[in-house]
Amino acid sequence: MAGEEGEGGGKEEPRAEVPERGAAEPTEGARNEAQPEETVESVRERLLRLAAEFDNYKKRVAKEIDASKGMGRAEAVAKILPNMDEFDLAIAAMGKGDGERGMLLVYSNFTNTLKGLGLREIETTGTFDPYKHEIMLTRASDKKEGTILEVVRKGYTLNGIMLRPASVIVSNGKPEAGEEKQDERG
Repeated sequence: MAGEEGEGGGKEEPRAEVPERGAAEPTEGARNEAQPEETVESVRERLLRLAAEFDNYKKRVAKEIDASKGMGRAEAVAKILPNMDEFDLAIAAMGKGDGERGMLLVYSNFTNTLKGLGLREIETTGTFDPYKHEIMLTRASDKKEGTILEVVRKGYTLNGIMLRPASVIVSNGKPEAGEEKQDERG
């Protein structure tokens, strides 16, 4: 009976099922060959998906940048529209004799609007600065060489960004000193 309990009935310990050799379980060599192909294929698919996602990301960012630029322009123009209305009124008033005063007021309002947007005129007094000024002409003068004598065209920055340098006429020194130097060379 003792032998029967172990075999047929009574208390048996559960056995772990072990698959038969060669049945459902692939061999070690087969596992190594199949797995790299699946891994390479899955990596390839992931890379293709990532490349497509990145391309879509670049397109989306480009559209957002363009939209932001457009919104910035629209915002700036919307702030300038009242100045256009004032120009219309000033032009209409020119025939009535108040044109000059009206134009001065319109110009003042217009420059104030641009200043509110961050526009600043570049300082043009003192000495030439190559980062802020552009020399249009040099002229003999009593003033020290490099001194700004005249502004040909105003320069501007917008929120610290150079829009255009100021075009200036700069002193090249005293006329007498310049002539003596030429005589010594010649």
